[in-house]
Amino acid sequence: MKKITPNPPTTLFILAENIHPETLLIQASETLASLNAMTTDLAFELEGAYRHKLLAAQQLIVLGELLVERVLNTQPFTTHPPQP
Repeated sequence: MKKITPNPPTTLFILAENIHPETLLIQASETLASLNAMTTDLAFELEGAYRHKLLAAQQLIVLGELLVERVLNTQPFTTHPPQP
């Protein structure tokens, strides 16, 4: 017998729905900062076009950091209990 409804797609990663937006932005900021450090370190191990491409990607990472930091610094987040 054929199945009428398909299986729902599996989820590899999922964020808990009850996480405060400020917490999510802080995590994004820390992730971008780590990525910035890694790409900068790697860029200085490369030469030529590969180095230039990696430094261009690093600049995009910094722009992402600036956007997240602007929201964190300008939005009046309410206090919330610590996340588990």
